[in-house]
Amino acid sequence: MDNGDDKAMTHHETTLYSRIMSLADERQVAALARFFKCRPGEYGEGDRFLGIKVPQTRAAVKALWQQTGFDELERCITSEYHEMRLAALLTLVEIFNHSKRDIETQQRCVDFYLAHTDCINNWDLVDLSCYKLLGEWLTDKDRSLLCRLADNGKTIWEQRIGIVSTMQFVRRGETADTYAIAQIMLDKPRPLHDLLQKATGWLLREAGKRDTQQLKRWLAPRAAQMPRTMLRYAIEKLPEAERHFFMNMK
Repeated sequence: MDNGDDKAMTHHETTLYSRIMSLADERQVAALARFFKCRPGEYGEGDRFLGIKVPQTRAAVKALWQQTGFDELERCITSEYHEMRLAALLTLVEIFNHSKRDIETQQRCVDFYLAHTDCINNWDLVDLSCYKLLGEWLTDKDRSLLCRLADNGKTIWEQRIGIVSTMQFVRRGETADTYAIAQIMLDKPRPLHDLLQKATGWLLREAGKRDTQQLKRWLAPRAAQMPRTMLRYAIEKLPEAERHFFMNMK
C-alpha cells in the first residue's frame, strides 16, 4: 500500500470525536441549552451543545469504546461541547467495566476521571458516570475520598459526585456511606444548592428502599432542619401520612 492509501485510510478513520461531531443536529441545540440551564446566571451557564440525544451518544460509545484510547478521551473530555464530554465519560465507564481483571487499567480510568472533574460540570455528566466508575472502584477500598469531595469539593459537581457515587454501595445493600455524606450535606452552610439538595434526597430515598425504618430513624431528629427539597425527595416513597408527618415538622 502506498503513502497515498495510508493517508486516505487515516483521513476516513472513525474516531469517537468524529462520530459524535457527525451526529450534530442544530435543531436540538436550543432545547438542550434550556433543559440544562445554560443561560447567564444559571448553573450550566456557557455550556455548548451539538444537539445530540443521549441514546445516539450511547450508540456511538457502544460502537467505538474498544478502539478509543486515553489520548482520544482527553480530546473529548476537554471539548467545549456537552455531548462530547458525555461520550468521553460513558466510554471511560465502558473501558473500566471491561477491565475487571486489569487493575492497572481500572486505576488509570479512575485517575483520569478525578483529574478531569472540572470537565464534569452538569448533573447528567455526574450521574451517568460517577457511581458506575468511582463508586464501583471504591466498593472494596477506603471511601473517605467521597466524604472529602462532598465536604470540600471545589464545585457543586464535585460535591454531587461525593453523594451520588454512594449509589453503587446502596445497590449492594450498604447505606452507611450515604447517611454519612447526607449528614455532611446537612451540615453545610445554607442555602444549600438545589442540585445538592435533590441529589442528597434522592440517595436517602434509595437507601430508604432498602430499609424504610432506618430512613425514618435517621430523619426523625433531622427533618425539621433539613432543606425542604432534600426532605421532599427523601420521603417521596413513604406512605402519604408519613410524608405529611415529616413535612409538618418543617
